[in-house]
Amino acid sequence: MPTPDELVRDHTIYSCVMGSRAFGLATDDSDTDRRGVFLAPTALQWRFDKPPTHIEGPAEEQFSWELERFCELALRANPTVLECLHSPLVERVDDTGRELLALRSAFLSREAHRTFVRYATGQRRKLDADVRRYGAPRWKHAMHLLRLLGSCRDLLRTGELVIHVGDGRERLLAVKRGEVPWPRVEAWMVRLAGEADEAVAGSPLPPGPDRRAVEDFLFRTRRASALQPHPYDEVVQGVVGGGGGGVR
Repeated sequence: MPTPDELVRDHTIYSCVMGSRAFGLATDDSDTDRRGVFLAPTALQWRFDKPPTHIEGPAEEQFSWELERFCELALRANPTVLECLHSPLVERVDDTGRELLALRSAFLSREAHRTFVRYATGQRRKLDADVRRYGAPRWKHAMHLLRLLGSCRDLLRTGELVIHVGDGRERLLAVKRGEVPWPRVEAWMVRLAGEADEAVAGSPLPPGPDRRAVEDFLFRTRRASALQPHPYDEVVQGVVGGGGGGVR
């Protein structure tokens, strides 16, 4: 079994930069958050000890998902995973990764309204708790929540997920710097959430994702991997091709 670092190094099919740099909100002190997808060779899936579904590292602020887990989360409209597919800062992609990117629309559906708003609600509770305890929210978190709500609203209105904030950069950074009073930020959040709610009924998005298309892609990818020679095949080949014995 390869190590987690080897899986990321040798089997990544897609990686990108996320966080503030992808959103267009980076400042001089911003970290570089990297996210990726790796394809564990099919031979590893046939063992009792399965490859990991996700890996942290090896670099700082780096996180990767195994392809099947990534697809599962994207089909559930997980906001973080969906946004990874739409990062404008792609660092690495191979042919399989390009197939995954070509399927971006298959993951998008009106389900995003439920998952994005549910995530936003949880983050809003944390902000409200900070206001009660400290008299102010964590302004950086408030900025990112506004960005997420705006992204959700626009996705439902247009059917396209755009994560770069564009012309909204300076207004959002003013929130991060604490220059916008909390009541105005709060009202902004309420408005964005309401606009997202109103957009659902007329959204061009389908009710649910195209699970069949994604499953076909995963099947083809696993089959192609199974037909390629890998050093991890030796144990499997020994079992299949070994002679003698059998259960008595």
